Formats: sequence, C-alpha cells, structure tokens
Amino acid sequence: MNGWRGASPTARLLLVAVLLTGLTTFMFLPLLAIELTAQGIPAGRTGFLVGLLAFSSQAFSLLSGLLVDRLGPRRVMAAGFLLRIAGYVLLGLGGAGRPAPLVAGIVAVGVGGSMLGLSTKTLLVSQEGSDPRTMLALRSTFVNIGVVVGPALGALVYPLGFRYILAACVLSHLVLGIGLVSGRTAAAVPGRTAAKPTGPGTGPGTAPDAAGGGPGDVTRRTLLRHWAPLAALGVAYWAIYSQLNVLLPIAANELTGSTAAISVVFTANGLLVVLFQYTLLSRVLRRATARTLLALGFLAFACAYAVLIPLAGWYSLLAFVLPVTLAEMLIGPSLDEQAVNAAALRRTGLALGTMSAAGALGSLLGSSLGGQLLQASRGGSRAWVLLVGCSLAAAAICLLLPKVRTRHA
Repeated sequence: MNGWRGASPTARLLLVAVLLTGLTTFMFLPLLAIELTAQGIPAGRTGFLVGLLAFSSQAFSLLSGLLVDRLGPRRVMAAGFLLRIAGYVLLGLGGAGRPAPLVAGIVAVGVGGSMLGLSTKTLLVSQEGSDPRTMLALRSTFVNIGVVVGPALGALVYPLGFRYILAACVLSHLVLGIGLVSGRTAAAVPGRTAAKPTGPGTGPGTAPDAAGGGPGDVTRRTLLRHWAPLAALGVAYWAIYSQLNVLLPIAANELTGSTAAISVVFTANGLLVVLFQYTLLSRVLRRATARTLLALGFLAFACAYAVLIPLAGWYSLLAFVLPVTLAEMLIGPSLDEQAVNAAALRRTGLALGTMSAAGALGSLLGSSLGGQLLQASRGGSRAWVLLVGCSLAAAAICLLLPKVRTRHA
C-alpha cells in the first residue's frame, strides 16, 4: 500500500494498534454471549449484558470527543487503554455469582473502546503529510482485517478457556498502550486538530473559531448548514446498515434454507473491504469529493436492497453482497471525512464523536424498527422496497452538503 509506505512512524504505529486491538476485540466479542450462557447466566440477562457493552461504547462517544479536544488525544488514549485492561481483568473475575465485577468490566471495556477509537482516529486524520481520506481508508481496512480474522482466532483459542482470550486482550492492550503513550512517536504528533475545506476564503487565516465574532458568525451558519444534513446521513447510514444484523440474517435463511447463508455474506463482505477499500478511495476515486462518495454509497445501498425484492434465493443474496459492500466502503470513511471538514478549529474530536453518536442513534432506530418491519412484511418484499426508498432519500440529502475537498491546514 502506497499509503502505508508514505505514512509517518506515528501513523504506522497507530494503524498497527488498530489492527491488534481489532483482532483481540473480535476474538472476544462473538464469544461473550456464549461464555456468559455457559456460566449459567440466563439468556435474558446475557442479552442485556451484551447490549450494555455496545451501549457503553456508543453512548460515551460524544463525551469522548469532548475529552479528546480538551485533554488531547494522547491522554484520552492512555485512559482508554487503562479502562480496557481493567475491564478485561474484571470480566475474568466476574461470573454468575459475581455480577458486580462483570457489569463493571463490560462498561469499562465499552467506554475504553470509545475513548481508544476516537483518540486514534483523531490522531490519524491529524497526521502531517497525509490526507484524512487515506488515513481513514487505511484504518477501515485494518479494522476489517480484525473483523475477518479475529473470530477465527477466537474459535481456535476458546477451547483452552475464555480467560486465555481475555489474557490476550490484556497483553496486547498493555504492550500497545506503553508503546503509543510513552513512545517518542506518540509524543511527536502535532497539535493540529482539523482538516479544513479548501476554496476561496477558507485558509488557516480566514477560518476563525465559531465562538468569535465577525467571520466566526459566518462560520457558525456554515457549520449548521453542513452539520444538519451530515448528522441526518449518519443516522440514516447506521439505520440502513443495521439491517444486516436484523433483517438480513432471517431473510437469508428464508431465501436459501441455510443458516450458514448469512456467514457467507459477512465473510465475503469483510474480504472485499480488506482487499479493495483502500485502493478504491485513495486511487480510483481519489479526486471525488466526499459528498459524491456519500451519494454513490447510498445509491449502492438502494441497488443492494433492490436485488432482494425478487426473492430469488441464493441469486438475490449473492447479488446483494457487492453493492452493499460498496456502500459500506464509500459511506463509512466519507462520513468521517465530512465531519473533519465541518469541524470548527480544535474540535475534531467532538466532530468525530458526534458522528459516532449519530451512528448510535441510527443503530438503535434501525434495530427497533427493523424487527417491526419484518413482522409487518411477513416475508414479502415490502421491507426491501422501503429500504430502497430510504436509501434514495439519503442520496438526495447528500446534495445538501457543501462540495469541498480536504487538505491539511
């Protein structure tokens, strides 16, 4: 990857951290419910605890962004590593007879993950000499390597005992934390916080803080016009994407008669993202604006759900994989890129945290409404028609975003 070769030592270390934390997280996460059930915890309480992990991470994202801007990403990263290490230790100590350390451990892992994710993402988009799109594409690629490989590693280790997986999580976070927080490369990260859009009157000297007067008033109005559709798109993306975990597993089983069908979809999706996302964003579509990429992504969503309308078994399901993967590759990093563009000075952490919060709201809405939609459609195509309409509406909202390109201020 040219982006990897051209990345600074700090960026490379951050990307390695993204890879290793992703691997250990996805070794641990898919097996958590199985382990809790094996410990004798009832299914209802197990579901609550697994949901609490996701909620703790997502609900804390806005505050994590504020902390990144106020305290600096390096300090927040250190706190995130400490919380996650403590959380994994508490999970090892907890169990059916000891609920307090179990709950505390799950919350600590979730909140620590939020702090780690936002601090590393902020540092990556702040690297001098690298544009945010390249760094975000590389980050997404490394995350998806963890998504693909992590569960397989977890399945290999789990027969030895769940605590071996927790020990791997603790060890990896401890080593990475020491290397990133106390290493020279982490200290060398510049204090730049936002990549600003280029264009007339948008240079470093003409982009004052929105809290000031004069030009800052224009900036405030501009930010509002930018953030209203961007937040709506963040909610829409995760509401639509969440159907891969709500509607699609049930529909895939009904379409094919195989419970393994959804695994085929997720495996192919992860491999395609790992192989092609960086090349697609940093080379093929390098000159396209983030607004254009978002519109193309939501149109790809519309195509993906449209091929499910005929209910043509494996043909529909396999045809679904390519456009839905294209949508994921284009929309996820482009939302963050637009957030960086829209951020006021010294507010990159808050901008990225806001997008995470929008994603949490979208996931909640999508999960809640998806089940009702499935029940109302009763195995028909109405759910897919509605999702196609929502995707097209989101593509239209993309046109409300300003057409800007990113550069380092």
